[in-house]
Amino acid sequence: MAYVSTHPLRLRGSRPDRPLAAASAGGSGTAVAPRPSRFVFPILAVGAIFQAIMQTVMVPLLPSMPALTGAGTTAVSWLVTTTLLVGAVMTPIFGRLADMIGKKRMLLVALVLMTVGSLLCAISSNIAVLITARGLQGAGAAIIPIGMSILREELPRERIGRAIALLSSTLGLGTALGIPFAAAIVQFADWHVLFWVTTAIGAAVMTAAAVFIRESRTRTGGRFDGVGAVGLTAALVSLLVPITQGSTWGWTSPAVLSMFAAAVVLFGLWGFQQLRNRNPLVDLRVSARRTVLMPHLAALLVGFAFYGNTLITTQLLQADPDRGAGYGLPILLAALCQLPASFAMMSFSLVAARLSDRWGTKVPMLAGALFLLCGYSLHAVPDKPLWSVVVALGVAAIGTTLVYCTLPVLIMGAVPLEQTAAANGVNVLLRTTGSTVCSAVVATVLAAHLSNGGITTAGFSIAYLVCATCAVVVFVAALALPAANRRPAEHVAEVPAG
Repeated sequence: MAYVSTHPLRLRGSRPDRPLAAASAGGSGTAVAPRPSRFVFPILAVGAIFQAIMQTVMVPLLPSMPALTGAGTTAVSWLVTTTLLVGAVMTPIFGRLADMIGKKRMLLVALVLMTVGSLLCAISSNIAVLITARGLQGAGAAIIPIGMSILREELPRERIGRAIALLSSTLGLGTALGIPFAAAIVQFADWHVLFWVTTAIGAAVMTAAAVFIRESRTRTGGRFDGVGAVGLTAALVSLLVPITQGSTWGWTSPAVLSMFAAAVVLFGLWGFQQLRNRNPLVDLRVSARRTVLMPHLAALLVGFAFYGNTLITTQLLQADPDRGAGYGLPILLAALCQLPASFAMMSFSLVAARLSDRWGTKVPMLAGALFLLCGYSLHAVPDKPLWSVVVALGVAAIGTTLVYCTLPVLIMGAVPLEQTAAANGVNVLLRTTGSTVCSAVVATVLAAHLSNGGITTAGFSIAYLVCATCAVVVFVAALALPAANRRPAEHVAEVPAG
């Protein structure tokens, strides 16, 4: 018989302090959770958009940051790298802690860290302070997996799929809003204003979450795997640092090769430790199931493809056509060209939910991979008019939405309720890793096709075709999924019968 508590659980105990209110009069032993606040989803959605904005807001600022901070180009590049690294490391850790000690508690911790990071960026121009602040903002990557686990616990079964699909789509909306917003600030005002605005947004979301979101009733308890957390952190840093810095340090340099070798060893040791641990940070046995492994593989590849759609196209739109391929658009116009793709992501998130409800999760996964393939195939066509670039952005964004909105449903249908945040945290970690790898691969491909101070048409086409290859692998991974997947379990708990 399972017990569920409305009060915080003792970390090592599984028995609650107090069960939910009595069951129905017939003594059936079944009680339905109280009705959630109608503000839960809007708060989580705004928080997710806020996190996505923080991930991308520095991109338009990077060319100007050396002059604004007095730092070198290499130091400035860490303003993006640090956010990705911290996000990758903290997402599975925060997800596990959310399952153990409370989802609201860890959601608030992530929001506080992001808001403090924004405040530090608003008051300082020192590069060391800014890098530290951007690291704090990286902790916000945990908001989406924790938010999804809150929705699974709070909402009725019939509303979970649609709510999670909409929450997933906020990634595209935040990305599309963050880039033009930052570009406009750079063009018309002092760049610190940008972070004063995000600080205010963070404080508002944090306050609303504290007031209107209740603490989770499902906790795993147990002992936190500190050794596993340190091991995963070391392994991820050893992997992601050389990926992000390889084009600067040299891919065959001793530093890069030694860090890659260390990553292989550390991941092996970490995996061995996780399999032997009774309370692992990541349940590798569950992750090895086909119903979990295939969504994780898809997350890695679609994370690569999604970032490529933004990263490659932004450079193409701004590149000088007199020196190579490009359209010569200013930063703000280039950013505005990506807004239709953002609206497409929001619209098709509901389509993804309906497809999953009617045909199962395999259909939107396959459809998303085909849209990605079509979008990148159109992207790869050389010397096309500007409108076709916008169309290709939208088609690829639709594919990303169909996959992104389905992945959490797949994960939650394959793992127990008490592992939801941790499992989704690993999925988001793999998306982040895919985006990090994409950044390195695109930089290497484009650098290999420099000519007369610009990038050739072939360079952009090859970069897009690499993303198209990822879409093909996602299609194959989707074919390996079971024909039908069960939905996330309802948030109904058993209580002791009177």
